[in-house]
Amino acid sequence: MPQRHSKNNNDLAFFTYDEKRKLGYGTQKERLGKDSIKPFDACSLCLKPFIDPLCCQKGHVFCKECILECLLSQKKDIQRKLAAHTTQQKQQKDEETEKIALQKARELDAFDQQNHGAIPQYTDKNLNRDQNNFHGANSVKTTSYEAEALRTMKAFWLPSATPEAPVKITAPSTATTCPEGNEKLKMKSLFSIRFTEETNEEKTNSPLDKTYVCPSCKVTLTNTLGLVALSSCGHVFCKKCAEKFMAVDKVCLVCNKGCKERNLIYLEKGGTGFAGHGDNLDAKDFKHLGSGSGLGLVRPAMKT
Repeated sequence: MPQRHSKNNNDLAFFTYDEKRKLGYGTQKERLGKDSIKPFDACSLCLKPFIDPLCCQKGHVFCKECILECLLSQKKDIQRKLAAHTTQQKQQKDEETEKIALQKARELDAFDQQNHGAIPQYTDKNLNRDQNNFHGANSVKTTSYEAEALRTMKAFWLPSATPEAPVKITAPSTATTCPEGNEKLKMKSLFSIRFTEETNEEKTNSPLDKTYVCPSCKVTLTNTLGLVALSSCGHVFCKKCAEKFMAVDKVCLVCNKGCKERNLIYLEKGGTGFAGHGDNLDAKDFKHLGSGSGLGLVRPAMKT
């Protein structure tokens, strides 16, 4: 009798391969096209055509408003983390001081017991509650370390005495980072870039659908071309012209402003949708089985 395939195994205690595929379990892969890749003239934060573009030293382009708002929010987050770290350090110092005081109180009580005998019992004739909510004729005056033991008692069955794991807050970094490349980024390291628009009377482009050209060779800039910006003046050229003229003549071809080799910033290339362009076109997403629907939660796949 032939063996049953995975499609027919529906009475097992675990999911078969075909059932996992139908539920969307595991690493799902999808090839991205041109529409899923950011073009060269789009902001890396809002993914819209940039307005007043600014560029970092790694070639990431942002809108001026977007990158300034991002850096300001990072500074506010750093200040919040620093305040939390300072509060935790102060709390730890107070706890250490309290432990030292309790240790001294234990030593004094031990010395008192050794030299004066047992601790006398104090009766509460007025039936008034003491600091630990004990009352009656046999109530005992608790010492400082006994009160501390009652306060720090751990009991999993009492909501008020359930132990909690201490959360240690590490000292955060005070440097702001680039949201695209995760390297250190300061506002003063950003520089504005200038694209040369195509001046063609026949074409009436809308403000959101502009066409840019290289000011040297007049080639239309697309995602297939490598772009180079000059940090000294901000003009953008194609990679071929920049390496052929600016790297040799040390001067900008538009404004005649001097530049050095370190001023040549290679901009982040846009995507074309072709694997030969060097783009990572495979999108991966991991899904594990959850309760109810079977689709479960989604988490990003591990990078290899």
